Amino acid sequence: QVQLVESGGGLVQTGGSLRLSCAASGFTLDYYNIGWFRQAPGKEREGVSCITSSNSGSSTYYLGSVKGRFIISRDSVKNMVYLEMTGLKPEDTATYYCATDPSGSACGLGSVWYDYWGQGTQVTVSS
Repeated sequence: QVQLVESGGGLVQTGGSLRLSCAASGFTLDYYNIGWFRQAPGKEREGVSCITSSNSGSSTYYLGSVKGRFIISRDSVKNMVYLEMTGLKPEDTATYYCATDPSGSACGLGSVWYDYWGQGTQVTVSS
C-alpha cells in the first residue's frame, strides 16, 4: 500500500524546535522531489521547502521566511525526509504536509507540481 505519513508536530514555545518526519511505504522517496507545505486556518497552503531527488543531487530550496531556520534533509536508508525547524515563531503555526513530485529534477514550492500528499501534522507555536 502506497502511503505517505507525517509526524513530529506538536506545541512549542516561540524560539523552540521541532523535527518533522515524512515516512513513505510502498515506494522509495529517493526517486522523488519532496516538498514540505503548510496551511494555517483561513490561509492558503504555501510551500516551505523542497529537496530534489537523490539522482538530482538532493538540492534544497526554502521559502524566504524560513531560510536559515528550517533544514530539509533525506535519509535514504530509512526512506524518510525530515524538516528540522528551529527558531520557531507563532506565524509558523500551521498543519504541515509532505508531498511528492515525480519529476525528480529541480523542485519548486508550488503545490501544482506535487501529486501525492500525506495527511499532515499540526505545529503550534505559542507566543
